[in-house]
Amino acid sequence: MSSQRFSSFLTSLLATAGLAIGIGNVWRFPYMMGSHGGSAFLVLFIACVVFLSLPALMAEWALARHTRQGTIGAFMAAFGPGYGRLAGYALLLCITIAGGYYLVVIGHVFYSGYFSLAHGFSEATTPAFTAGLGDNHLQLFLALLILLASALIIHRGVRRGIEFVSNLFVPFFFLVSFYLIYTVLRLPGATSHLSVFLQVDFSKIGFTEVFAAMGQAYFSIGLGGTLTLIYGSYLRDDIRLPKLSVMTCVSDTGAALLAALYLIPALLVFGIDLTAGPTLLFETLPGLFSILPGGRLFGSLMLVSLFLVTLLSYVAVLQAVVGGLLGDADVIRFSKTRLLVALVVIQSLLAVFFTIFPENIAIADLLFGSAGMMIGGCLALLALAWGIGRADTVRQVFGASHGLPASVYFYWIKWIAPGILLTVLAGTLYETLAG
Repeated sequence: MSSQRFSSFLTSLLATAGLAIGIGNVWRFPYMMGSHGGSAFLVLFIACVVFLSLPALMAEWALARHTRQGTIGAFMAAFGPGYGRLAGYALLLCITIAGGYYLVVIGHVFYSGYFSLAHGFSEATTPAFTAGLGDNHLQLFLALLILLASALIIHRGVRRGIEFVSNLFVPFFFLVSFYLIYTVLRLPGATSHLSVFLQVDFSKIGFTEVFAAMGQAYFSIGLGGTLTLIYGSYLRDDIRLPKLSVMTCVSDTGAALLAALYLIPALLVFGIDLTAGPTLLFETLPGLFSILPGGRLFGSLMLVSLFLVTLLSYVAVLQAVVGGLLGDADVIRFSKTRLLVALVVIQSLLAVFFTIFPENIAIADLLFGSAGMMIGGCLALLALAWGIGRADTVRQVFGASHGLPASVYFYWIKWIAPGILLTVLAGTLYETLAG
């Protein structure tokens, strides 16, 4: 059983940070800032992390460590075998489908990093880059290659697999980010552009921006009753959940801020539109790299480091599904290896579908990514507060201490946080469908 625990506080932090830091931080956060109020969005985002993501993260880890189970086992312990099994399988289905299209996106990132290293971005090479992104056979091959590498990491186990690669990839990502910030801020006019952009103007904030900040804060951590739940089951009993949760949120938020600090000034210096939206990574940034001094090195380092942390997030998806299914021994009678092989086959079929029909990624992300994670997050909070109960919740989160902080926290996750999540879910669905 000891091999199914992270070996120390530091390795736990690197693993959970590796799960949280992904494409949403480097790709999504900068364009969300540019499209939703600039630095005012940043203030909202940090507030949402503190009051929504942090308590929810502690709750999911408390549920996981109390039950020592993944999604299905944890929900069965809280809600009983009937409703718990139904909820668990539904959530694992959501992340299985989400993993299929996320795998295709990671393949695009891998290809972009390779292209930058091998050819660089310029007017002469852009047509070849675009053609490669549109080559379904090439992109599918890369997606399947990444799938096999991820499965190998899972097969090696928690310490020799997940923990080992997290210890390498997460520090590399932060080192690269600091270098890129140093490089960009030396550009003429970069600091002045950044200082203007960071001036807070709350007149730009409306309901859309609030919903966007809440959604970004929640998705960024990887909450949803699946990914953080399985990693929480590997936390040692002597790990203080508030401390680890705070440091994980700081690492995740720091990754998003670092990405914004090197991407936003660079885009502003060269007059590139910050509201490019989802096209930022694969359409806007290659143009930036082609005109940025030292753009080939800059782009290569950024894309390679981004690929490594997105790989860690995808590994978490596979681990959540396999670990979750293994928690239902009455129904699932396969070994870990057979489950992993079956999951590789399913993910391969999904990758084929989303490679051929990429227009379905957006709607799948809305249904199985955004909505699925919000619903899963609500269920995890309800499972802990209503199913497991106050005494075990307080023991997992606060240890032997009680009093006002414990009472406030329990009330918050029992009533307030689920209400916020349901509001965000309704607002996100309304905004998307109305748009």
